[in-house]
Amino acid sequence: MGAHRRPRQRATGGGRARTAATITLAGAATATGLGGGTGHADPQPTAAQVRAKVDKLYQEAEVATEKYNGAKEKADAAEQRLEDLRDEAARKEDRLNSAREALGSVAAAQYRSGGLDPALQLALSSDPDRYLDGAAFAERAGSRQQAEVGRVRKELREIEQLRGAARVEVSSLKSRRAELKRHRETVTGKLESARRLLSRLTTEERADVGDRASRSAPGPRESLSASAQAPNSRAAAAVAYAYQKLGSPYVWGATGPNAFDCSGLTQAAYRAAGVSLPRTTYAQIDAGRRVPRSELLPGDLVFFYSGISHVGIYVGNGQMIHAPNPSAPVRVAPVDEMPFAGATRVV
Repeated sequence: MGAHRRPRQRATGGGRARTAATITLAGAATATGLGGGTGHADPQPTAAQVRAKVDKLYQEAEVATEKYNGAKEKADAAEQRLEDLRDEAARKEDRLNSAREALGSVAAAQYRSGGLDPALQLALSSDPDRYLDGAAFAERAGSRQQAEVGRVRKELREIEQLRGAARVEVSSLKSRRAELKRHRETVTGKLESARRLLSRLTTEERADVGDRASRSAPGPRESLSASAQAPNSRAAAAVAYAYQKLGSPYVWGATGPNAFDCSGLTQAAYRAAGVSLPRTTYAQIDAGRRVPRSELLPGDLVFFYSGISHVGIYVGNGQMIHAPNPSAPVRVAPVDEMPFAGATRVV
Protein backbone atom coordinates (compact mmCIF):
# COMPACT_ATOMS: atom_id res chain seq x y z
CA MET A 1 0.00 0.00 0.00
CA GLY A 2 2.78 2.39 1.00
CA ALA A 3 4.68 1.53 -2.17
CA HIS A 4 1.63 2.25 -4.33
CA ARG A 5 0.79 5.51 -2.50
CA ARG A 6 4.22 7.02 -2.95
CA PRO A 7 4.08 7.18 -6.77
CA ARG A 8 0.46 8.34 -6.55
CA GLN A 9 1.53 11.17 -4.28
CA ARG A 10 4.27 12.05 -6.74
CA ALA A 11 1.74 11.92 -9.55
CA THR A 12 -0.65 14.11 -7.61
CA GLY A 13 2.20 16.49 -6.73
CA GLY A 14 3.23 16.58 -10.37
CA GLY A 15 -0.36 17.40 -11.30
CA ARG A 16 -0.40 20.26 -8.83
CA ALA A 17 2.95 21.41 -10.15
CA ARG A 18 1.67 21.29 -13.71
CA THR A 19 -1.50 23.13 -12.67
CA ALA A 20 0.52 25.74 -10.79
CA ALA A 21 2.81 26.11 -13.77
CA THR A 22 -0.18 26.54 -16.03
CA ILE A 23 -1.69 29.17 -13.75
CA THR A 24 1.66 30.90 -13.46
CA LEU A 25 2.12 30.96 -17.21
CA ALA A 26 -1.43 32.13 -17.74
CA GLY A 27 -0.93 34.82 -15.11
CA ALA A 28 2.33 35.85 -16.71
CA ALA A 29 0.64 36.03 -20.07
CA THR A 30 -2.16 38.13 -18.58
CA ALA A 31 0.36 40.33 -16.78
CA THR A 32 2.32 40.64 -19.99
CA GLY A 33 -0.83 41.63 -21.79
CA LEU A 34 -1.68 44.23 -19.15
CA GLY A 35 1.91 45.36 -18.87
CA GLY A 36 2.07 45.74 -22.61
CA GLY A 37 -1.06 47.91 -22.42
CA THR A 38 0.37 50.24 -19.83
CA GLY A 39 3.82 50.12 -21.37
CA HIS A 40 2.57 51.79 -24.52
CA ALA A 41 2.34 55.58 -24.54
CA ASP A 42 -1.11 57.01 -23.85
CA PRO A 43 -2.99 58.03 -26.97
CA GLN A 44 -1.84 61.44 -28.13
CA PRO A 45 -4.52 64.01 -27.25
CA THR A 46 -6.21 65.73 -30.13
CA ALA A 47 -5.60 69.41 -30.81
CA ALA A 48 -9.08 70.17 -29.48
CA GLN A 49 -8.35 68.34 -26.22
CA VAL A 50 -5.05 70.19 -25.83
CA ARG A 51 -6.79 73.52 -26.47
CA ALA A 52 -9.42 72.73 -23.85
CA LYS A 53 -6.78 71.75 -21.28
CA VAL A 54 -4.64 74.80 -22.07
CA ASP A 55 -7.69 77.07 -21.72
CA LYS A 56 -8.41 75.53 -18.32
CA LEU A 57 -4.79 75.99 -17.21
CA TYR A 58 -4.80 79.61 -18.37
CA GLN A 59 -8.04 80.27 -16.49
CA GLU A 60 -6.61 78.66 -13.32
CA ALA A 61 -3.43 80.69 -13.76
CA GLU A 62 -5.48 83.86 -14.05
CA VAL A 63 -7.28 83.08 -10.80
CA ALA A 64 -3.87 82.70 -9.14
CA THR A 65 -2.64 85.86 -10.89
CA GLU A 66 -5.46 87.93 -9.42
CA LYS A 67 -4.70 86.48 -5.98
CA TYR A 68 -1.06 87.39 -6.52
CA ASN A 69 -2.07 90.91 -7.56
CA GLY A 70 -4.19 91.31 -4.44
CA ALA A 71 -1.44 90.00 -2.17
CA LYS A 72 1.09 92.29 -3.83
CA GLU A 73 -1.18 95.29 -3.36
CA LYS A 74 -1.47 94.48 0.35
CA ALA A 75 2.27 93.83 0.65
CA ASP A 76 3.03 97.16 -1.01
CA ALA A 77 0.63 98.91 1.37
CA ALA A 78 2.22 97.21 4.39
CA GLU A 79 5.68 98.18 3.14
CA GLN A 80 4.56 101.80 2.72
CA ARG A 81 3.04 101.86 6.21
CA LEU A 82 6.27 100.46 7.63
CA GLU A 83 8.29 103.10 5.83
CA ASP A 84 5.95 105.84 7.11
CA LEU A 85 6.27 104.52 10.67
CA ARG A 86 10.04 104.51 10.43
CA ASP A 87 10.06 108.05 9.05
CA GLU A 88 7.79 109.25 11.84
CA ALA A 89 9.91 107.49 14.46
CA ALA A 90 13.03 109.17 13.04
CA ARG A 91 11.37 112.59 13.25
CA LYS A 92 10.34 111.95 16.82
CA GLU A 93 13.83 110.78 17.71
CA ASP A 94 15.15 114.06 16.33
CA ARG A 95 12.70 115.94 18.55
CA LEU A 96 13.70 113.74 21.48
CA ASN A 97 17.35 114.60 20.92
CA SER A 98 16.45 118.30 20.81
CA ALA A 99 14.55 118.01 24.08
CA ARG A 100 17.43 116.17 25.72
CA GLU A 101 19.85 118.82 24.48
CA ALA A 102 17.67 121.49 26.04
CA LEU A 103 17.76 119.61 29.32
CA GLY A 104 21.51 119.32 28.94
CA SER A 105 21.80 123.10 28.66
CA VAL A 106 19.82 123.54 31.85
CA ALA A 107 21.95 120.90 33.56
CA ALA A 108 25.17 122.62 32.51
CA ALA A 109 23.92 125.93 33.88
CA GLN A 110 22.98 124.28 37.18
CA TYR A 111 26.32 122.52 37.36
CA ARG A 112 28.16 125.81 36.87
CA SER A 113 26.04 127.34 39.60
CA GLY A 114 27.05 124.55 41.94
CA GLY A 115 24.39 121.86 41.70
CA LEU A 116 22.56 119.44 39.37
CA ASP A 117 18.92 118.74 39.96
CA PRO A 118 18.14 115.02 40.48
CA ALA A 119 15.41 115.17 37.82
CA LEU A 120 17.97 116.27 35.26
CA GLN A 121 20.33 113.51 36.29
CA LEU A 122 17.59 111.01 35.50
CA ALA A 123 16.50 112.72 32.29
CA LEU A 124 20.03 112.67 30.96
CA SER A 125 20.58 109.06 31.96
CA SER A 126 21.48 106.55 29.24
CA ASP A 127 18.59 104.39 30.50
CA PRO A 128 15.28 106.01 29.43
CA ASP A 129 13.22 103.40 31.30
CA ARG A 130 14.95 104.34 34.51
CA TYR A 131 14.20 107.93 33.73
CA LEU A 132 10.51 107.21 33.26
CA ASP A 133 10.40 105.14 36.45
CA GLY A 134 11.93 108.05 38.30
CA ALA A 135 9.40 110.59 37.08
CA ALA A 136 8.58 111.57 40.63
CA PHE A 137 11.85 113.46 40.75
CA ALA A 138 10.58 115.70 37.99
CA GLU A 139 8.03 117.12 40.39
CA ARG A 140 10.90 118.88 42.20
CA ALA A 141 12.22 120.51 39.04
CA GLY A 142 11.42 124.09 38.08
CA SER A 143 8.66 124.92 35.60
CA ARG A 144 11.01 125.03 32.61
CA GLN A 145 12.59 121.76 33.61
CA GLN A 146 9.16 120.17 34.07
CA ALA A 147 8.14 121.18 30.58
CA GLU A 148 11.32 119.78 29.05
CA VAL A 149 11.07 116.57 31.05
CA GLY A 150 7.44 116.24 29.94
CA ARG A 151 8.50 116.61 26.32
CA VAL A 152 11.11 113.89 26.71
CA ARG A 153 8.58 111.60 28.40
CA LYS A 154 6.05 112.16 25.60
CA GLU A 155 8.55 111.57 22.81
CA LEU A 156 9.85 108.39 24.42
CA ARG A 157 6.33 107.03 24.82
CA GLU A 158 5.36 107.85 21.23
CA ILE A 159 8.57 106.39 19.85
CA GLU A 160 7.93 103.14 21.67
CA GLN A 161 4.37 103.04 20.29
CA LEU A 162 5.70 103.57 16.78
CA ARG A 163 8.24 100.81 17.24
CA GLY A 164 5.48 98.46 18.37
CA ALA A 165 3.37 99.34 15.32
CA ALA A 166 6.41 98.82 13.09
CA ARG A 167 6.93 95.34 14.54
CA VAL A 168 3.32 94.49 13.63
CA GLU A 169 3.84 95.74 10.08
CA VAL A 170 7.06 93.74 9.72
CA SER A 171 5.15 90.60 10.70
CA SER A 172 2.35 91.44 8.25
CA LEU A 173 4.85 92.09 5.49
CA LYS A 174 6.55 88.73 6.01
CA SER A 175 3.18 87.01 5.79
CA ARG A 176 2.25 88.88 2.62
CA ARG A 177 5.56 88.03 0.98
CA ALA A 178 5.09 84.36 1.79
CA GLU A 179 1.62 84.56 0.24
CA LEU A 180 3.09 86.24 -2.85
CA LYS A 181 5.58 83.40 -3.22
CA ARG A 182 2.83 80.77 -3.04
CA HIS A 183 0.70 82.48 -5.68
CA ARG A 184 3.72 83.12 -7.91
CA GLU A 185 4.62 79.42 -7.81
CA THR A 186 1.02 78.48 -8.66
CA VAL A 187 0.93 80.84 -11.63
CA THR A 188 4.29 79.76 -13.03
CA GLY A 189 3.40 76.10 -12.54
CA LYS A 190 0.12 76.44 -14.46
CA LEU A 191 1.76 78.41 -17.26
CA GLU A 192 4.59 75.88 -17.55
CA SER A 193 2.06 73.04 -17.80
CA ALA A 194 0.26 74.95 -20.55
CA ARG A 195 3.56 75.53 -22.37
CA ARG A 196 4.38 71.81 -22.28
CA LEU A 197 0.95 70.94 -23.68
CA LEU A 198 1.25 73.51 -26.45
CA SER A 199 4.64 72.10 -27.42
CA ARG A 200 2.84 68.92 -28.52
CA LEU A 201 0.94 70.83 -31.20
CA THR A 202 2.06 71.81 -34.65
CA THR A 203 2.86 75.44 -35.38
CA GLU A 204 -0.53 75.87 -37.07
CA GLU A 205 -2.39 74.30 -34.14
CA ARG A 206 -0.53 76.48 -31.63
CA ALA A 207 -1.42 79.56 -33.64
CA ASP A 208 -5.05 78.44 -33.58
CA VAL A 209 -5.01 78.44 -29.77
CA GLY A 210 -4.03 82.10 -29.73
CA ASP A 211 -6.12 83.22 -32.68
CA ARG A 212 -9.44 81.68 -31.74
CA ALA A 213 -12.25 84.21 -31.22
CA SER A 214 -10.07 87.06 -32.36
CA ARG A 215 -10.61 89.15 -35.46
CA SER A 216 -8.73 91.62 -37.55
CA ALA A 217 -7.53 94.73 -35.78
CA PRO A 218 -10.09 97.56 -35.85
CA GLY A 219 -9.37 100.71 -37.74
CA PRO A 220 -9.39 104.29 -36.42
CA ARG A 221 -13.05 104.64 -37.35
CA GLU A 222 -14.09 101.89 -34.94
CA SER A 223 -11.99 103.41 -32.17
CA LEU A 224 -13.56 106.85 -32.69
CA SER A 225 -17.04 105.37 -32.86
CA ALA A 226 -16.60 103.47 -29.59
CA SER A 227 -15.21 106.55 -27.83
CA ALA A 228 -18.10 108.66 -29.13
CA GLN A 229 -20.63 106.22 -27.66
CA ALA A 230 -19.01 106.25 -24.23
CA PRO A 231 -21.15 107.81 -21.46
CA ASN A 232 -18.57 110.48 -20.59
CA SER A 233 -15.12 111.79 -21.48
CA ARG A 234 -13.25 109.66 -18.96
CA ALA A 235 -14.81 106.43 -20.19
CA ALA A 236 -14.02 107.58 -23.75
CA ALA A 237 -10.38 108.19 -22.77
CA ALA A 238 -10.14 104.70 -21.23
CA VAL A 239 -11.53 103.13 -24.43
CA ALA A 240 -9.09 105.13 -26.56
CA TYR A 241 -6.18 103.94 -24.40
CA ALA A 242 -7.29 100.31 -24.77
CA TYR A 243 -7.38 100.66 -28.56
CA GLN A 244 -3.87 102.10 -28.50
CA LYS A 245 -2.61 99.02 -26.64
CA LEU A 246 -3.94 96.42 -29.11
CA GLY A 247 -1.19 93.93 -29.82
CA SER A 248 0.62 94.47 -26.52
CA PRO A 249 1.78 91.19 -24.94
CA TYR A 250 0.09 89.54 -22.00
CA VAL A 251 2.43 89.28 -19.00
CA TRP A 252 0.98 88.18 -15.69
CA GLY A 253 1.29 90.83 -12.98
CA ALA A 254 1.96 93.59 -15.55
CA THR A 255 0.18 96.96 -15.54
CA GLY A 256 1.74 98.58 -18.60
CA PRO A 257 2.73 100.60 -20.37
CA ASN A 258 4.05 97.90 -22.72
CA ALA A 259 2.56 94.68 -21.31
CA PHE A 260 -0.51 93.80 -19.26
CA ASP A 261 -2.52 91.16 -17.52
CA CYS A 262 -6.31 91.53 -17.70
CA SER A 263 -6.89 93.74 -14.65
CA GLY A 264 -3.61 95.52 -15.31
CA LEU A 265 -4.98 96.68 -18.68
CA THR A 266 -8.24 98.01 -17.24
CA GLN A 267 -6.42 99.73 -14.39
CA ALA A 268 -3.96 101.36 -16.80
CA ALA A 269 -6.74 102.46 -19.17
CA TYR A 270 -8.63 104.27 -16.44
CA ARG A 271 -5.43 105.61 -14.91
CA ALA A 272 -4.77 107.26 -18.29
CA ALA A 273 -8.27 108.76 -18.00
CA GLY A 274 -7.53 110.17 -14.53
CA VAL A 275 -9.47 107.51 -12.60
CA SER A 276 -7.86 105.29 -9.97
CA LEU A 277 -9.02 101.68 -10.04
CA PRO A 278 -8.12 98.91 -7.57
CA ARG A 279 -5.64 96.32 -8.78
CA THR A 280 -7.70 93.14 -8.86
CA THR A 281 -10.79 91.96 -10.73
CA TYR A 282 -12.44 91.16 -7.38
CA ALA A 283 -12.13 94.80 -6.32
CA GLN A 284 -12.69 96.38 -9.74
CA ILE A 285 -16.18 94.91 -10.05
CA ASP A 286 -17.16 97.00 -7.02
CA ALA A 287 -15.41 100.16 -8.23
CA GLY A 288 -18.53 101.61 -9.85
CA ARG A 289 -22.19 101.06 -10.55
CA ARG A 290 -23.31 97.62 -11.70
CA VAL A 291 -25.06 97.60 -15.07
CA PRO A 292 -26.98 94.78 -16.80
CA ARG A 293 -25.52 93.28 -19.93
CA SER A 294 -28.35 94.72 -22.01
CA GLU A 295 -27.30 98.28 -21.07
CA LEU A 296 -23.55 98.05 -21.72
CA LEU A 297 -21.80 101.15 -23.05
CA PRO A 298 -18.20 101.61 -24.22
CA GLY A 299 -15.92 101.99 -21.22
CA ASP A 300 -17.88 99.63 -18.98
CA LEU A 301 -15.84 96.88 -17.36
CA VAL A 302 -17.05 93.38 -18.18
CA PHE A 303 -16.22 90.46 -15.90
CA PHE A 304 -16.13 86.72 -16.48
CA TYR A 305 -16.26 83.37 -14.67
CA SER A 306 -17.97 82.66 -11.38
CA GLY A 307 -14.86 83.68 -9.45
CA ILE A 308 -14.66 87.10 -11.21
CA SER A 309 -11.17 86.19 -12.44
CA HIS A 310 -11.14 87.98 -15.82
CA VAL A 311 -12.02 91.50 -16.99
CA GLY A 312 -12.14 93.46 -20.23
CA ILE A 313 -13.27 96.91 -21.44
CA TYR A 314 -16.48 96.96 -23.43
CA VAL A 315 -16.17 98.84 -26.75
CA GLY A 316 -19.64 98.35 -28.22
CA ASN A 317 -21.36 95.94 -30.64
CA GLY A 318 -20.91 93.02 -28.28
CA GLN A 319 -17.12 93.41 -28.33
CA MET A 320 -14.49 94.08 -25.70
CA ILE A 321 -10.77 94.73 -25.55
CA HIS A 322 -8.92 92.49 -23.11
CA ALA A 323 -5.59 90.89 -22.32
CA PRO A 324 -6.49 87.19 -22.77
CA ASN A 325 -3.53 85.02 -21.72
CA PRO A 326 0.12 84.36 -22.64
CA SER A 327 -0.88 82.78 -25.97
CA ALA A 328 -2.47 85.98 -27.31
CA PRO A 329 -1.83 89.73 -27.11
CA VAL A 330 -4.27 92.47 -26.13
CA ARG A 331 -7.06 92.17 -28.65
CA VAL A 332 -10.72 92.73 -29.55
CA ALA A 333 -12.95 89.74 -28.83
CA PRO A 334 -16.65 88.95 -28.38
CA VAL A 335 -18.03 89.42 -24.87
CA ASP A 336 -19.71 86.02 -25.16
CA GLU A 337 -16.46 84.07 -25.65
CA MET A 338 -16.31 83.48 -21.87
CA PRO A 339 -18.93 82.93 -19.13
CA PHE A 340 -20.25 86.44 -18.36
CA ALA A 341 -20.31 87.33 -14.64
CA GLY A 342 -21.29 91.01 -14.54
CA ALA A 343 -20.43 94.55 -15.58
CA THR A 344 -19.57 97.82 -13.86
CA ARG A 345 -19.75 101.42 -15.06
CA VAL A 346 -16.78 103.10 -13.40
CA VAL A 347 -17.70 106.76 -14.07
